[in-house]
Amino acid sequence: MDVLIDERDLFLKAFWETIQLLGISAVVATVIGTLLAAMRVAPVPVMNAIGTSYVNLVRNTPLVVMFLLVVFGLPELDIQFSYFVKANIALSVYTAAFVCEAVRSGINTVAAGQAEAARSVGMTFTQTLGTVVLPQAFRAVVPPLTSVYIALAKNTSVAAGFGVTELTAELSAQLNNHPAAGIWLFVGVGLAYVLIVAVLSTGSHLLERRWAVAR
Repeated sequence: MDVLIDERDLFLKAFWETIQLLGISAVVATVIGTLLAAMRVAPVPVMNAIGTSYVNLVRNTPLVVMFLLVVFGLPELDIQFSYFVKANIALSVYTAAFVCEAVRSGINTVAAGQAEAARSVGMTFTQTLGTVVLPQAFRAVVPPLTSVYIALAKNTSVAAGFGVTELTAELSAQLNNHPAAGIWLFVGVGLAYVLIVAVLSTGSHLLERRWAVAR
């Protein structure tokens, strides 16, 4: 237990690194995933094919392989970023495929008649999707999106193997320095992840209740 107290500054810094990875990747993945979902329901075959191919390819690629492609592939293209930025790219690209499927499932819950009504008054596909369909779709997919973000929170630990000093990386470092305190180190880091998941779950529950009342 003394190790957690004595090294609290390092653990807090690593915890903040994990939070940043989660927050940035979640935002970027949500934007990309929403665009992909729009492509998958678009009436343009080429866009539909691109969106479908992306999801099928990325969802069937292990996250570690995605990290390897980004961390070692980008420098081969003379694209240089810090390990933190590379980790965000890998996590965002990977998670976007799962966000896409969650949002697409929400789009499919919206009655087709609403989109048809919007088109009948002269709205374009983009206007219909952004104004009528997506607001309702996001209300329906709060629980599955939360599950995606919880998985993302745990996936940030993969960055430990690629030069990012987040919680899991700090845990490994402290285990090497203080092997006798292993159980307390695992408990402390485990509780940190539990806290992240608890915040996400609570936020999801509150948002779902608020939107349910709005409906």
